[in-house]
Amino acid sequence: MPIPKRNPPEHDPDVWLFDLDNTLYPANCNLFAQIDVRIGRYIAEWLKVDAEEARRVQKQYWRDHGTSMRGMMSLHGVDPVHYLNYVHDIDYSPIEPNPALERSLAALPGRKIIFTAGDVPHAEKVMERLGVAHHFEAIFDIVASDYWPKPHQAIYDKLVVKHDVDPTRAAFADDIVVNLKPAHDMGMRTVWIRTEESVKRAEGLSLDHIHHQTDDLARWLADWVAQKSDARSPVGSPKK
Repeated sequence: MPIPKRNPPEHDPDVWLFDLDNTLYPANCNLFAQIDVRIGRYIAEWLKVDAEEARRVQKQYWRDHGTSMRGMMSLHGVDPVHYLNYVHDIDYSPIEPNPALERSLAALPGRKIIFTAGDVPHAEKVMERLGVAHHFEAIFDIVASDYWPKPHQAIYDKLVVKHDVDPTRAAFADDIVVNLKPAHDMGMRTVWIRTEESVKRAEGLSLDHIHHQTDDLARWLADWVAQKSDARSPVGSPKK
């Protein structure tokens, strides 16, 4: 799925926003498979229905409300904190330390913020496993967004106000194509993290709002830093 060449924003980013799941860590860790099972169990127990009906409800609420949690909140009065604690009670061991990502983030100039549809405890556990938590100044999570998921425009607006971000000097990396559209429309540079699932979900969608794409975030960031370093080197300076 080639992306037409787009002119990115004129200014280099001084703030970097990163999605968490399937962006900071590889999709093959398959954490969401565990979360998906926990969501189904939660719905089955709360509504007192069998697994098949819980699955139907889970996917229907996801389609109608953006997340299954929002549907459970709106229609059944579920406490979102209780829900999140339950569905994130998973095994994080599939996430391994990522020294390459740690080095890339260390070399990347600018502020760094997590922008996730998970909650802070989930994000902290992921970043601890990766070994990159010390690079991020803040986590803007589903609680900070009043439990509305991406790509609702209001939560992007709230993030930039809360963290004093100039969208025209920011970049956002996410694996879901539609989540990058509001960021693009605000003037951000967009980086699409391609996974097998995210490519499937992007079929038939416009990619006009995508500036960059990669299947390896650490490598892409390292290449970005190297290119900017080369561009700043005086003409004729020796290469190391």
